[in-house]
Amino acid sequence: MRLPKRGEKGFTLIELLIVIAILGVLAAVVLPNVGKFIGSGEKEAAETELANIQSAVSSMMIHNSIKFLPDPVEYGEATSDMSLFPDPNHALFAYGGNATINYIQTGNTTGTYYVDAQGTVSQKTTGHE
Repeated sequence: MRLPKRGEKGFTLIELLIVIAILGVLAAVVLPNVGKFIGSGEKEAAETELANIQSAVSSMMIHNSIKFLPDPVEYGEATSDMSLFPDPNHALFAYGGNATINYIQTGNTTGTYYVDAQGTVSQKTTGHE
């Protein structure tokens, strides 16, 4: 690093303070707006997963000509294990009938779900159990 020669100028203190003030104003405007989006991705992912599970249950019931689930996963027994959901005889993952059919891509889900006898899926919410 070389030393400045006599007569060379750099930034003045006022110029540096103005730049810092502009950066502070930008941060004050941007940070609250970014904070709004932090939790929304997780909520949307949970809603999408619920819709996917509901579609898979409907497909499984139509494919197997099931009008009512004989042994649905009840509220107290909510599960994220799709090899047991919606009941032991008809699972969404690794169904063991005449042919192995996976109605969803993975055997486990992020959320826990239960289903009624008509095939309506509900997500067990955390904090309200």
